[in-house]
Amino acid sequence: MVLSVLLVLLLLALLAAWRRWRRTAWSLAAVTILLFLLAACGPLPRWLLAGLQRPYAVAPPQAWAARNAIVLLGAGTEVAYGSTQPSLLAWGRIAKAAALYRGCKAAGRECLLLVSGGDSQGHHASEAAVYGGVLRRLGVPAADLQLEARSRNTWQNAQFSRPLLEAWAPRRVVLVSSGAHLRRSLLYFAHFGILAVPADGGDVSPLMSWWPQSWNLALTDLALHEYTGIARYHEYNAMGWNAPPLPPLVPSEPGSL
Repeated sequence: MVLSVLLVLLLLALLAAWRRWRRTAWSLAAVTILLFLLAACGPLPRWLLAGLQRPYAVAPPQAWAARNAIVLLGAGTEVAYGSTQPSLLAWGRIAKAAALYRGCKAAGRECLLLVSGGDSQGHHASEAAVYGGVLRRLGVPAADLQLEARSRNTWQNAQFSRPLLEAWAPRRVVLVSSGAHLRRSLLYFAHFGILAVPADGGDVSPLMSWWPQSWNLALTDLALHEYTGIARYHEYNAMGWNAPPLPPLVPSEPGSL
């Protein structure tokens, strides 16, 4: 996304130079260079990610209800040596979900771990199935696992999780995702009446450097994708394009895990 913006600015600068609008051309070129350096050297992604990740960085003590559902959102898969595995960003989420499940069971409470994610990348295996296999190896019994393998984006994660959670009837829902993804995820889930407690499954940080880094450009894209998704939600709501909101599934409980 950020590269597309830079390319547009560069083309506008070239067009202005061709039209002999020298002041405009130099201004656009300067803005392009400045934006590239801010993004690639770290200041821009650090600022953008702080607004997404900081609210979920510190987790207060756990508080389990009698009946709980932990919803783990997918973060993609990758194929390595003929095997489909969770993506790099998914491992933190999986580890967090497994730890929460163990904590819930240690407290003597009922707990369902719902893994939501389809095969959006065409790897012939859903995120739910791949992550579910890892969770079983981590000690989560199949009887406490439920796989939602149809969703292809965050909106569908929420939409398709609603009927499954409604059937389970939890008194508390915990939503596990990466810190940068939680704000948008909570917004979408709340639209479908799932008032979840956020659980941070891992943050990402830019590399502050005097030399441009591709990692920083990737994180800028990630953050802009989240902010765009939040803005699009509110725009679609204003235009009446979203599905009607659903009533709350369970009472809202403050705090995070």
